[in-house]
Amino acid sequence: QVQLAESGGGLVQAGGSLRLSCVASGRDFSTYTMGWFRQARGMERELVAAVHRFGGGIYYRDSVKGRFTMSRDNAKNTVYLQMNSLKPEDTAVYYCGAERRGLYIGRAASNWDYWGQGTQVTVSS
Repeated sequence: QVQLAESGGGLVQAGGSLRLSCVASGRDFSTYTMGWFRQARGMERELVAAVHRFGGGIYYRDSVKGRFTMSRDNAKNTVYLQMNSLKPEDTAVYYCGAERRGLYIGRAASNWDYWGQGTQVTVSS
């Protein structure tokens, strides 16, 4: 099992930046596929970015490409999400997720097994 804890959310004006962190406790962090999801009020949880445990490229949803960057530091059991040029539509609770069942990155939240408590990101216009 792995326990996840996000930090770094907050209130920022449109065009600003935030950096989210997710620290994992437990064993074998490098064997987990890691992802960042977000859930706006009244909406489903959606995958924002993810990196598979077997490596390969990082997945980004179209609306964040060129603005968000996900990175992973296995030595620190941590993943990051650097968010630049933030827009009001990025406002949501951001969650860190982990799983190690799939051969591919599953975009549905139901494919993921472990979740952090979430961190609120609010972008004002």
